[in-house]
Amino acid sequence: MVTLILVLGDQLSDGLSALRAADKAHDVVVMAEVADEAGYVPHHPKKIAFLFAAMRKFAARLRADGWTVDYTTLPDGVTSITGALLAAAEKHGADRVIATEPGEHRLIAALRDCPVTVDLRPDDRFIASHKDFDGWATGRKALRMEYFYRDMRRKTGLMMDGDQPAGGQWNYDHDNRKPAPGSVDYSGPMRFTPDDTVQEVLTLVGQRFGNNFGSLDDFWFATDQGQARQHLAHWVTHGLPLFGDFQDAMLDDNRFLYHGIVGLYINAGLLDPLEVCRAVEAAWQAGDAPINAAEGFIRQIIGWREYVRGIYFREGPDYVTRNGLKHTRDLPGVYWGGPSFMRCMKKAVEQTQEEAYAHHIQRLMVTGNFALLAGVDPAQVHEWYLAVYADAYEWVEAPNVIGMSQFADGGIIASKPYVSSGNYIHKMSDHCGACAYKVAVKTGKDACPFNLLYWHFLDRHRTLFKGNPRMGNMYGTWDRMDEGKRATIIAEGDAILARLDAGDPV
Repeated sequence: MVTLILVLGDQLSDGLSALRAADKAHDVVVMAEVADEAGYVPHHPKKIAFLFAAMRKFAARLRADGWTVDYTTLPDGVTSITGALLAAAEKHGADRVIATEPGEHRLIAALRDCPVTVDLRPDDRFIASHKDFDGWATGRKALRMEYFYRDMRRKTGLMMDGDQPAGGQWNYDHDNRKPAPGSVDYSGPMRFTPDDTVQEVLTLVGQRFGNNFGSLDDFWFATDQGQARQHLAHWVTHGLPLFGDFQDAMLDDNRFLYHGIVGLYINAGLLDPLEVCRAVEAAWQAGDAPINAAEGFIRQIIGWREYVRGIYFREGPDYVTRNGLKHTRDLPGVYWGGPSFMRCMKKAVEQTQEEAYAHHIQRLMVTGNFALLAGVDPAQVHEWYLAVYADAYEWVEAPNVIGMSQFADGGIIASKPYVSSGNYIHKMSDHCGACAYKVAVKTGKDACPFNLLYWHFLDRHRTLFKGNPRMGNMYGTWDRMDEGKRATIIAEGDAILARLDAGDPV
């Protein structure tokens, strides 16, 4: 009897557990571009084009390797993954499906309810299994990433000297916070000219999703394993050496600085996370990259990436609905390209719209910080991040937004809210110099909205956070302010929020 082997758009890996369980001579690989997956949030057109093109090329590779592949393109009318499986089962006389566990609870539920029997295999492309993470988490008062990361270093042996971390320290983050440099001596990510397959997909996506937020212009992503590896080698040689120093920096006229831009390739399966980390480790061992750059990058992959996946599956399907701060404001129009006088917000959203990419500080301390300070409904923030970034899948995006960025999970991930005034952005970027607001001004019409909303947030959530040991100094500063100044800040913060509620630009 034929068995169907399901391969999803973020499972484009040669060593996928479902493929390993199959018989190439008899079984049929099922891949499908389906309307439900392309449209359950308004995905950025570049994200859709990247995945469709990469899927088509992966299917071609499988066929060249001797597999039978039943591939459905979007115009063929299959609306769901389960619909594609039912159609393939009838076509090929199959009564069983082998699938690698998806990265979203809704897809797992759909496959479990599929009329065709689905055998779900673990996604062992990750270092920590669900059992591994639960074993680490059980009995801990706080699930802090740093301690999980140390276990991942020991498990993988990356940057280890026996049982001790290379260089004598687990974490070199204190060396990775330099402000924006005057210039960047790196040309940015490797860019690939669309071939016939990519061009065909770009035409399709432009016709079907051209009204989604985001531009298809200047599509340059790698769309197969070979291109992704070329990009990785390019970045390790030219970008990694200064990645650590400036990973938190932001510049008006440079969108990528020294960042790796490998998340979308790893998350789709075109690059293996350990392959990437070993390339970085090898560069450090050869003396081609400093230890702070190598360790900082590896921590993001085997530490943070593995950690947030563990949190997502441990917390369950309701995690994305958490709203610990009871925020209810609608997402402001600036997130969808609407006008704003805040240069940092305009630049972050403009870059997101054009590139389907922004780095972690732009996401956390600009767009995320503003949403948190403004009291935006975290479910709306979650759906925006899931929609607009090419590397976003719910398992990785939701903990970063619901937990890290919006503190909506009540502190499972972060020990305090990641909020700041405009001073942080001024320190780490060159945005403020050309902004309509003045970052040094604390009240009045010229005051940076981050300055006003920062104190407004702390004041309205005082009952919740006044006992947090990491926030005592903030409340001490607030309490020492003149009473009249505090009243002015609250009134002007109220006015900003009222403008947001009215749909007016801020």
